[in-house]
Amino acid sequence: MPDQTRVVAPHYKPRMVRLESGEVTQVPEGWQLLPPGDAGLTRRVKAAGPSWSVKQQKGRRLISHGIWAPAAHIERALAELAAERATPTYQRRRVSDRARRDAAQAAYVDELRAAVRAFLSFHERHAAVEAQLAEAVTQHAAPVGSGTVARTQRISVAERAEAAVIAWMRHQTTAYDTMKIARIKGERRAVRAALAQRSRALLKHYREGAEVDAAQCPLARALGAVVALPS
Repeated sequence: MPDQTRVVAPHYKPRMVRLESGEVTQVPEGWQLLPPGDAGLTRRVKAAGPSWSVKQQKGRRLISHGIWAPAAHIERALAELAAERATPTYQRRRVSDRARRDAAQAAYVDELRAAVRAFLSFHERHAAVEAQLAEAVTQHAAPVGSGTVARTQRISVAERAEAAVIAWMRHQTTAYDTMKIARIKGERRAVRAALAQRSRALLKHYREGAEVDAAQCPLARALGAVVALPS
């Protein structure tokens, strides 16, 4: 078995894993657990020979706990990477890559903010609230690694913007985070759908330019907004 590359699940006992068959087995002698986080190092260790990837399913997420591999392979890969990363060429490439990523992220933040404002489309009376809400949603949803719907590539930016607004409002303008939801299949989805409908109704008031009582409106309270009233 040590000569096979496998995907295994974690086990509560040290140096034990669960195979896909359900069998619990011991990690081979001389192997070490390489934590996740350095993709380049992980690739090198995997390329060096057999390894066991430790993954755990939690809901829809597949969480990596690293890989078990011969300690010698990990040590050699660490030494090789350290030498490579110390070169001027590598350092220049890192600076260039970081600048490119920062520019791409800044462009995406602008794109998402514009898409959020397009979805909100508040009456001119509430333009300040629209800008404030768009900024709050964007700052929450846009960061790399945030895990929000705004980071998915499966739907358009317009759809991401709409979903991000509804998600932000669910957490900031409703009691969703403190609700006790029955552990019944589909119940949480039904609660979210009901809250989304309430949020859309609230947004409609702002789109229509309706008078809003800032002291009573959950959106205004969440933003600390100064809502414009008729003169």
